[in-house]
Amino acid sequence: MSYLILACTGLDKSEGSVAREVAIRLAEEAGAEIVCPVVLNRTPARYKKKLADSLLIVVDGCASQCAGKLAATTKAKVADKVIVSDVVKRSEGALAPELRLGPDALELARKIVEEIKAGQAVPPKQEPAAEEAQAPSQALAKVEFECPSDFTVVVHDKYEFRIPSTGYSFNANDVWAQVAGTRARVGISDYMQQRLTDITYVDPPKLGATIEQFDEVGTVESTKATFEVVSPVSGTVVRVNEAVQDVPESINESPYGAWIAELELSSWEEDRELLIDGPAYALEVERKAAED
Repeated sequence: MSYLILACTGLDKSEGSVAREVAIRLAEEAGAEIVCPVVLNRTPARYKKKLADSLLIVVDGCASQCAGKLAATTKAKVADKVIVSDVVKRSEGALAPELRLGPDALELARKIVEEIKAGQAVPPKQEPAAEEAQAPSQALAKVEFECPSDFTVVVHDKYEFRIPSTGYSFNANDVWAQVAGTRARVGISDYMQQRLTDITYVDPPKLGATIEQFDEVGTVESTKATFEVVSPVSGTVVRVNEAVQDVPESINESPYGAWIAELELSSWEEDRELLIDGPAYALEVERKAAED
């Protein structure tokens, strides 16, 4: 089981600085992932999947328990809660009021981390092998996907929609496939990301899943709607793009670079007959934009 850590941001107090230090040490020593409280408060969907799949450790600086109250608004599985000021009281010590941590405060943070690790049996961080496979029982082949450089631009009112002129195939659901060798990456078009507006969450398919053409290959959520990503191709999911899970808005910024899933193709010759190329898709975008 993986761990997330939600720490107090009370940097106006020494207790808050200790809480921050605890979070950093847990990230470095145990591989726990730090949750940004501002992002969790404003766009909780970004952490929805991670909170469901992980245990949460909450570290507050003082009795206000800002992090604890925020955690209570989620459905997270809280494994441990620590309040730095309570730890100081139990030790019958005192914490110097300086915001920059001195030796005593750093030692306090170290002890809190060791107690959390011992209480949760958190293993030390393991570095991944250099050639670790990302799909079950299948070595990850090295396939080069080139970024598009030539675009057809469709202009409608104040909007501009960019479509790669070559190298991409599209289905009627505004989802693209970029093929390289026996692999294809899948994502959503510039037209669709602009319709969705600000994207806040990406839920990719599971590694090893078998996908048929026009099956769902993930979902994308925005402040406006939830969009089912309909696969243009058939195959087995061999990679998912963790970067778009961490930064969903990257799809808004680079829709043809921020892919969602990579598939090992199973019937590309048949699939491609039901897809259209960039110039043909540009005509479809013109039609759709005029009808919106």
